[in-house]
Amino acid sequence: MNFEALYQANFSQLDETVDDWTAMITRLSELRTTARDGLKAKADAADWAGYNAGVTRPFVARTAGEFDDAHTQATSIRNIMRDTRDELKTQKRLLGEAVERGRTSHLTVRSNSSGFTVTAAPDAPPSSGRQAVEALRDELQGILDTATEIDNSASAALRTLVDLTTYGFSGAEYADRDAAQDAIREAEELAELAAQEPEDLSPEEFDRIRAGLSRYSGDELFAERFATRLGAEGTMAFWAGINERSVLLTGRLDDRVDQYDELQRSLGLTLATASHADTPAMAAWRTDAVTLGPRMVPAEGGPTGFQIMSNLMRWGDYDDQFLRSYGSALMTEERRLTGNGREEAYPWGNPHLDPLNRTGTDDGIDPLVGYMRALSNSPDAATDFFNSQYVSADDDHEFKRDTDGDGDDEKAALSNFQYLFEERQWPQDWDSEGEESISGRNYMGMALEAATTGHPAGQMPTADTPAHTEAQANLVESIFSSVSDDPSRLSDHGYMSDSMGQIASEYLPDINRATADDVHGSIDKLFPAAGSVADLNHVDVTRFLVTVGQNPEGNAAIEVGQAAYMANLMDYHLNPNLPEDQRYLDNTQSVVEEIARRSAEVGGTLAVGRQEAIVGPAAADAKDFEDSIAQQKNAWSGAIGTGIGVGVSFIATPVGGAAAGGAAGTVSSMVLEHIFQQSETNAAQDAARDAADLWRDAKRLNIDVSQRAAEEAAQLHHRPDADQVANWARLGAQDGFLDASANAQRMADDLSTEVQPG
Repeated sequence: MNFEALYQANFSQLDETVDDWTAMITRLSELRTTARDGLKAKADAADWAGYNAGVTRPFVARTAGEFDDAHTQATSIRNIMRDTRDELKTQKRLLGEAVERGRTSHLTVRSNSSGFTVTAAPDAPPSSGRQAVEALRDELQGILDTATEIDNSASAALRTLVDLTTYGFSGAEYADRDAAQDAIREAEELAELAAQEPEDLSPEEFDRIRAGLSRYSGDELFAERFATRLGAEGTMAFWAGINERSVLLTGRLDDRVDQYDELQRSLGLTLATASHADTPAMAAWRTDAVTLGPRMVPAEGGPTGFQIMSNLMRWGDYDDQFLRSYGSALMTEERRLTGNGREEAYPWGNPHLDPLNRTGTDDGIDPLVGYMRALSNSPDAATDFFNSQYVSADDDHEFKRDTDGDGDDEKAALSNFQYLFEERQWPQDWDSEGEESISGRNYMGMALEAATTGHPAGQMPTADTPAHTEAQANLVESIFSSVSDDPSRLSDHGYMSDSMGQIASEYLPDINRATADDVHGSIDKLFPAAGSVADLNHVDVTRFLVTVGQNPEGNAAIEVGQAAYMANLMDYHLNPNLPEDQRYLDNTQSVVEEIARRSAEVGGTLAVGRQEAIVGPAAADAKDFEDSIAQQKNAWSGAIGTGIGVGVSFIATPVGGAAAGGAAGTVSSMVLEHIFQQSETNAAQDAARDAADLWRDAKRLNIDVSQRAAEEAAQLHHRPDADQVANWARLGAQDGFLDASANAQRMADDLSTEVQPG
């Protein structure tokens, strides 16, 4: 910074700017409150259906969220500018004090085009000689250097902060300039350490990288600067390098290998944060990461970029467009390596590397494993990926399907879902215990959960979860059809069933519609749904539920979800304020019986699956199923009372929206508490029950919860027929179990146990 610029600096404009930003923050705070409590609250309660449910409603939610980010970014900008102003004022004061102190010592400071000069007056005492001149000069230059660093770092922080997003606002939050500067400086220093030859990395340097990434992985300025300074190839070379066998044999990092898993996680989270930055440097990083995918990094004989990067993708929410580009390139490489699916991909390890994945679940040889895990955190990218085409009917491949229903198989196009779920020869891999790894298909199940539900795998839907889109519903149709066509695709890999169960639990309106076989009626009014509805085949639903029902976690997810959904339906349809044009039938008895019947058929079909698991070859323990029901209580603790039951797809009317905070929560809470208590009681009892006992217990419970839900809803709405609804619910539930028994008979050849009579 120029001497004259600081010495004569007028901060009035900067003061006004800081004041303007402060006023902007106050205004944005008001707008944020209005958006959250007004715009979004009205959207949540509105009657969304069809396109509006899938597009407009989420758009309103995102728009409301932008006000939060705008407020955060404005606050960060104001804080950085205010802190910079105050620090520059301090440096100006120090500069003036130093000049004045020099004057009293007969030293003169003059500015010039190149900076400034310090001279001693002719009559200056000996104490103001050359040494004093140099001391004052150095002090003044130090003040100017500090001011320059303050100005430059503030400028860099503000530019990067604004450039992080091309559209909208960044959520990066900084209390002052120092916080932003520290993040950028730390990123640059850690990137320099990571860029050195891996064999030169000391344990202390490893510790600093690990600690820094752990601390700053969610910091947007840090993540962008670290990733871009290191570069895509440098990032890959760093992780591959420290896992290289020759590097590990040096022994320098022997005491740090047990911390590789933490470093892998922190590095992955940092890159996930960075991937959202829209700076030119980060755009180049994303392009390079995709381009390097098929190449060996850092040199011939090393792992490919896909193998390295996919192992760093297992954590965090990566930018959707980056995941789409990466996934497209990854599947192009998959087709090349496998001859369009004829051969196994990645059937080899690398003798020069220790595992690229340090979590213990697998060695990290197959890049699709880590990529599936990344998709499980990024629903939109997952939906696009699984619906994308793997091969066309005209490509050179050997995949055949009966696409026209004439009984003859012929070459057909396959989606990524069909290839991965039905055809791919997943390479054999092992976990840290020496057992065959299940990670590939297990993460695929999680990715499918995200792709179909619209939220990350392992989470429950919330009121902010968008209604199902056509692409999501189409994928669900493919999943049900595929499992129905060959149940072993799922039963041979039962660990995927927890995700499949969660998927089904969030498509219960669609499932219940399918069980009704109502082609020309108004079943859509009995099972109202926002957004797109999956057009499911009744037989496919039965076969899917029986298959998933053989897994304790999958069975529990659907059973608890169906109970909550049924309770919400009872409340919804027994509400006398339900508009006339939204009623299924005017005959309340028929409505209650039909809800109970469809719900009981789902429960009865799951009971068939449970029988098969316990009495059949798997010889599962009945207690495992009861324990899984009990464990659902934790997952539902935040959902009970929201009124959404198993997802926003249920809320289709103003009545439904209004019920979200009231009666629906009361009815579903009562029903679920009863189920959880029953499961705890059953788990404490002798689990050695025969097939008939299991069937009777399931039937008894389904009738019980249907009656309880109907009674509670009728009493809540002060209905005059409240004393009759329990009988209607019982009749419907009994018929539902008869339906389940009859429909499951169609699967007799696939079952080891005899289906019990309804």
